[in-house]
Amino acid sequence: MIRAEKLRHVYKSSSGDKVALDGLNFSIAAGEFVAIIGTNGSGKSTLAKHFNALLLPTDGKIFIDGLDTSQEENLWRVRENVGMVFQNPDSEIVAAIVEDDVAFGLENLGIAPEKIRERVDLALDAVNMTDYKNFAPNKLSGGQKQRIAIAGVIAMRTKIIVFDEPTAMLDPQGRREILEMVKRLHAQGKTIIYITHFMEEAAQAQRVFLMEGGKIIRDDTPREIFTDVKEMKRLGFNAPVAAELAERLRRKKFKLPPKILTAEELAEALLKNG
Repeated sequence: MIRAEKLRHVYKSSSGDKVALDGLNFSIAAGEFVAIIGTNGSGKSTLAKHFNALLLPTDGKIFIDGLDTSQEENLWRVRENVGMVFQNPDSEIVAAIVEDDVAFGLENLGIAPEKIRERVDLALDAVNMTDYKNFAPNKLSGGQKQRIAIAGVIAMRTKIIVFDEPTAMLDPQGRREILEMVKRLHAQGKTIIYITHFMEEAAQAQRVFLMEGGKIIRDDTPREIFTDVKEMKRLGFNAPVAAELAERLRRKKFKLPPKILTAEELAEALLKNG
């Protein structure tokens, strides 16, 4: 589905070149849920923009469903395959009415009006926003606006959805709602690429890319990455709360199994300890 070969991106400026992606090699299969984490400047958002050819490689290649993004004739088909949801929904809203905003991408594709209506209604229902279809987006909460942005992508029926820190501007309840929506989309067969600063969110993925200095320095399961609490701290991250608490309890001589990741696993282990 997605394959990168020696993918490199360099930002050029009068003050000097900055290497944002430094020779990445990876593949993501259809239907996978991959989280991407890294500190600011690690290259996460630059990589996100390569998935739907908002940026093109300086060197190397990235293929989306077999399509080389560096070939101009492929750009339209690449963008039909990949939907993007960014961290600030206000920057994505283009219409004065919710249903018009969800329909915007479909209208640009020249979809028949009756099909647009059907797709918009289904997309709004999928994000529980049908009751708001005639609202002005500026009357909605941040979480509701983000749902509308996701509805727009659902309506496009892309195979791949890239989320670039979609919960960064939301409160805890809004973050939970968006993450549950993402998990439902994955369960429906979508390929999900999810960039986040929240480790509990990344722990929901099947696979995690850990980026540093424009490179993927780890590519593994959430359990393998996030239960290495010492390494997470060295890299400047907080491990998921359950993993970190389990590590502290082990230091206090609690006999706990290795690689505890979730609160449920920790609670079960503590019950067995009596």
